[in-house]
Amino acid sequence: MAMVIQQQQQQQRESSSGSINKHQLDNGKYVRYTAEQVEALERVYSECPKPSSLRRQQLIRECPILSNIEPKQIKVWFQNRRCREKQRKEASRLQTVNRKLTAMNKLLMEENDRLQKQVSQLVCENGYMKQQLRTAPATTDASCDSVVTTPQHSLRDANNPAGLLSIAEETLAEFLSKATGTAVDWVQMPGMKPGPDSVGIFAISQSCSGVAARACGLVSLEPTKIAEILKDRPSWFRDCRSLEVFTMFPAGNAGTIELLYTQAYAPTTLAPARDFWTLRYTTTLDNGSLVVCERSLSGSGAGPNPASAAQFVRAEMLPSGCLIRPCDGGGSIIHIVDHLNLEAWSVPEVLRPLYESSKVVAQRMTIAALRYVRQIAQETSGEVVYGLGRQPAVLRTFSQRLSRGFNDAVNGFNDDGWSLMTCDGAEDVIIAVNSTKSLSTTSNPTNSLAFLGGILCAKASMLLQNVPPALLVRFLREHRSEWADFNVDAYSAASLKAGSYAYPGMRPTRFTGSQIIMPLGHTIEHEELLEVIRLEGHSLAQEDAFVSRDIHLLQICSGVDENAVGACSELVFAPIDEMFPDDGPLLPSGFRIIPLDSKTPDTPDTLTAHRTLDLTSSLEVGPATNPAAGDSSSCHHTRSVLTIAFQFPFESNLQDNVATMARQYVRSVISSVQRVAMAICPSGLSPTLGPKLSPGSPEALTLAHWICQSYSYHLGAELLRSDSVGGDSVLKNLWQHSDAILCCSLKSMPVFIFANQAGLDMLETTLVALQDITLDKIFDESGRKALCADFAKLMQQGFTYLPAGICMSTMGRHVSYEQAVAWKVLAPEDNTVHCLAFSFINWSFV
Repeated sequence: MAMVIQQQQQQQRESSSGSINKHQLDNGKYVRYTAEQVEALERVYSECPKPSSLRRQQLIRECPILSNIEPKQIKVWFQNRRCREKQRKEASRLQTVNRKLTAMNKLLMEENDRLQKQVSQLVCENGYMKQQLRTAPATTDASCDSVVTTPQHSLRDANNPAGLLSIAEETLAEFLSKATGTAVDWVQMPGMKPGPDSVGIFAISQSCSGVAARACGLVSLEPTKIAEILKDRPSWFRDCRSLEVFTMFPAGNAGTIELLYTQAYAPTTLAPARDFWTLRYTTTLDNGSLVVCERSLSGSGAGPNPASAAQFVRAEMLPSGCLIRPCDGGGSIIHIVDHLNLEAWSVPEVLRPLYESSKVVAQRMTIAALRYVRQIAQETSGEVVYGLGRQPAVLRTFSQRLSRGFNDAVNGFNDDGWSLMTCDGAEDVIIAVNSTKSLSTTSNPTNSLAFLGGILCAKASMLLQNVPPALLVRFLREHRSEWADFNVDAYSAASLKAGSYAYPGMRPTRFTGSQIIMPLGHTIEHEELLEVIRLEGHSLAQEDAFVSRDIHLLQICSGVDENAVGACSELVFAPIDEMFPDDGPLLPSGFRIIPLDSKTPDTPDTLTAHRTLDLTSSLEVGPATNPAAGDSSSCHHTRSVLTIAFQFPFESNLQDNVATMARQYVRSVISSVQRVAMAICPSGLSPTLGPKLSPGSPEALTLAHWICQSYSYHLGAELLRSDSVGGDSVLKNLWQHSDAILCCSLKSMPVFIFANQAGLDMLETTLVALQDITLDKIFDESGRKALCADFAKLMQQGFTYLPAGICMSTMGRHVSYEQAVAWKVLAPEDNTVHCLAFSFINWSFV
């Protein structure tokens, strides 16, 4: 009996195994598929993993070798084959995760050992200090100096190979002590927790000389390839303007020593750029690890052109670099350290937190380097697929060209041909001209617009208060019509087409205000997006009525993650030909917002909150001074620096005209950005500043309560259900109400200050643009007469009903409504009229 049960269990296991090379006959036995049958089925599976019933029957008819197999068994074979394929992919994924977790575990164990050593060192130092205090409480000044003073390194001759090799070996030792030792007091980077899906482990320095950051991660590339990528600093470090190798000679262990001169862009127009004169040492350790370390050398080392170096402030690179260790299962573990002294004394005091922040160095350099290496690794393995059939290297080149062109415009170096127009120092917008620059391409320098007189750049920098940079950049990206003049975009785009360039007599074009975003690619963590923007336009000329006048922009957007501490947010774009050639000329413009990370949160802030301020009128460079006392309540407000730069091509005889247009346009953009910033400011606005209300703010919540309470008071009915008016839910339900609800100020010229989502849809506008719409603009003639006739009734009894009618959206479309209700919104504190509210019932576009 036991034997029979055992045989039945064996048969059940075999039937549940789903073998793809067997099929079951009526007598319950299993017969293997022949090799020819499996080959035929595999061919079909490669073309169609899930064939239909008709396709399976057709397969049996077309393949005589499958004629003895039932269609049901063919179906089961394909089911098992798909299951086996899924299991194989899942096993491969789990192996990858396991390999990554093993490497991460190794890194964490090393980090734990380092922290234990650091704790032991601190315990010993603490014990030593206690003993010193007990035995010699009254030490002399000289003895104190002997304790805290670090011995100075003897000067070495950097002009001969022996001296340079000595410096290189010392740099290697100091770098390794930072990468894997306790030379720097590392703390975890805020908001960057390690895990199987993270890029790596990130740390920043605490209370050390200069600013430092460290990254550790696993990359599926060989050490030599990683070293080659990281040594090409301009390819991944967007702030690197140039890197020149002055000399190179071999060292031990098949290593090399190089002398480098590096120039780095300034992130804003308010500070000078930096340069570095460094020694870079590449060598292989005894354990097979590859090291590339670097440090600054003393002396001028101004580079090839001392005149150009005069525009830079010499910064110091303390021992930094990368340690690359090969892994047993393939790939490498990378340790990256960046340790800099950016000479913060040379920038205005308000900007010094930017140059004293380890978080900024981590985001701009250390994390960027590791992300770039991982991006290359994924592209090499074929894991990344981009749109429009573009190769990853081509898309990376586009991003680099946009970023470099924008940095060139912001910095305006003399050796690039830039010079300032006549300026008395009081201008809020800086105008720079480059008459030597042409819109040449990368791969085809002859494809340039030689007939242009040059390039003109209008730029400005300002301080933002209480405005999240990521949120502002997202808004500027998604709502271009709120700040941009599409006709100015058309003017810039015209320069890309030889023969159609003109100013000011371009062909009249009407733009719909809509944009279509077409994604091209993104980095592995979506921290940077590359996309093409199409602005829809139509010719107003009768002969070109059916000709499209669309404008295409190539655009990168980065720093849209609000949780990325110290990250810079950018929106950079350039007109591009609709054919989108790989070597097309680019003239980038855009925005950059950099958060200012204050070292001391209790530093008094003398700048007025909730305003966008021009910094150029109060900038002083020199030793740090104590600011005047201010409102201590503003110390928790976040601040950031916004830099705007727009480039315009011009013909020689039109330079002054274009300069005037550029200055006015940038001022209008600044005004629009100020309005947007005030609208998205998360807190601190008075409810009386209606145009600046934003969904989710305390002021909007207060106004929502007043609207509902006043409606019930005047009309004796509920605007919202009684179970949806408590707490914060009243604003959410009012925002989602199906009727269009709008509020306008009670002035001689009433303007709208608030609308729910239906109201914005009806007017075809946004909260930011709402403040520009007056009450009389939305009603037609009969509607205005009806409102005027009932206005006295509205003010006397608190509400009135308006008959069915027609109103207008901001896009000129007619909107019909069955009925409208108007009522006074009262402020409960003093029972005064705060504003007027309107509800348009059952509205629709005609």
